[in-house]
Amino acid sequence: MRELTVVKKSGRRAPFDRDKLQRSVEIALRKRSVAADRIERMVNGIVRQLESQGDADISTDRIGELVMEGLKGLDDVAYVRFASVYRNSGKRAIFNAIVGELEAAPDDAAKAAAKPKKSLAEPR
Repeated sequence: MRELTVVKKSGRRAPFDRDKLQRSVEIALRKRSVAADRIERMVNGIVRQLESQGDADISTDRIGELVMEGLKGLDDVAYVRFASVYRNSGKRAIFNAIVGELEAAPDDAAKAAAKPKKSLAEPR
């Protein structure tokens, strides 16, 4: 495993800490019914993506975007929780934009339910 360095917004640098990433994801998913193995796979996937990029320096923005992308696929509530803290959404407009992102990308079940069904009586 290659040593990764996190470059914070202030410019300060710190070693990448997988456990800190795991804790952040678990906090967002607190009291949500997501299986531990799915959380572990998501965190492992993020770490693999970070390790496979060309540079050993990674920005906190890159980590945050990967976490949001992963949470969006796992649990909408956890995604909103994380995004509202990550994007510092004390402002209602920003929070509404985060929720709007979810509404703009309905899940597959909603897409299937919205699809018009053919009647047996209709000609083919």
